Amino acid sequence: MTTTHELKVYMDKDIDRNFILNKKVAVIGYGSQGYGQSTNLKDSGVNVVVGLRPDGPSAKKAEQEGLKVMSIEDAVKWADLIQILIPDEVQAKVYETQIKPHLRPGQYLMFAHGFNIHYKRIVPPADVNVLMVAPKGPGHTVRSEYKLGKGVPSLIAVYQDPSGDSKNVALAYAACIGAGRSGIYETNFKEETETDLFGEQAVLCGGLSALLKAGFETLVEGGYSPYMAYFECLHEMKLIVDLVNQGGISDMRYSISNTAEWGDMTIGPRIITPAVKEEMKKVLKEIQDGTFANEWMAEYNSGMKKFRQLEKEGEEHEIERVGKELRSKFTWNNADSRIINRDKN
Repeated sequence: MTTTHELKVYMDKDIDRNFILNKKVAVIGYGSQGYGQSTNLKDSGVNVVVGLRPDGPSAKKAEQEGLKVMSIEDAVKWADLIQILIPDEVQAKVYETQIKPHLRPGQYLMFAHGFNIHYKRIVPPADVNVLMVAPKGPGHTVRSEYKLGKGVPSLIAVYQDPSGDSKNVALAYAACIGAGRSGIYETNFKEETETDLFGEQAVLCGGLSALLKAGFETLVEGGYSPYMAYFECLHEMKLIVDLVNQGGISDMRYSISNTAEWGDMTIGPRIITPAVKEEMKKVLKEIQDGTFANEWMAEYNSGMKKFRQLEKEGEEHEIERVGKELRSKFTWNNADSRIINRDKN
């Protein structure tokens, strides 16, 4: 299979950061992406505030990082550019009640995921620029890589551009969160939304977590130690993924034993069968036609009972208990070395 898509990569040397350094930026939200992006912007010299409930726990975390906090309404009034980094499911309501009434012509409304724009749950006025900067990694990694002098690659997209410079603004913003160190790639809202949802569901999160648990359960049910099952099916996953990430599948196969490579090439297709790929195609169709978006919003609007039940079941799985016990014994796995510290970010 070949591709005819052109790849244009923007690096720091290609970007004029003044397109963002001369603007006031409001980051709405302080979850994983809000934390990572706002702190990186601050360290890059951007005039940034975080829009939050001023007396909430997130505000205290942001202030501990040296960030200025405003209410969402005041942040929108103050800013030239508003980056919306609150969860997809609450964006439309917050936009209608706290952002839209204070928008003015020529402002820049930015997203890190195209969900609400693509599915038209948010419809901004025509005189507002609508753009996207979407790091290809969690916000905590956006921060940890930046602090190491590296960066997480990012996608940019422009949905509407009355000011005529939205692409340059997106590039400058992406550079200031560290993406210009690793690569910035142009896409559109439709492509980013649909590929992102598919990747999360079929491979990165849904596919991976189901594969990890199925492998773990198969070994434990076969009478093997759950500790050995954890090491083989979860712990070593990072080591394999690091090899793939740095040099592709070929480098991973170069590194592993011939026995492992033979098993990879002959047994892998027995696990990920044509039937699995057909199911992936159904998942993609449900993303494309809006079925998934509607189901997810219906779940959220009905109180997320099933969401909480499935989340609880996942947390109580034996692989989580065993993993927590084993990880506590790793001398390098302390609070200061971890990407995620729930008390701080």
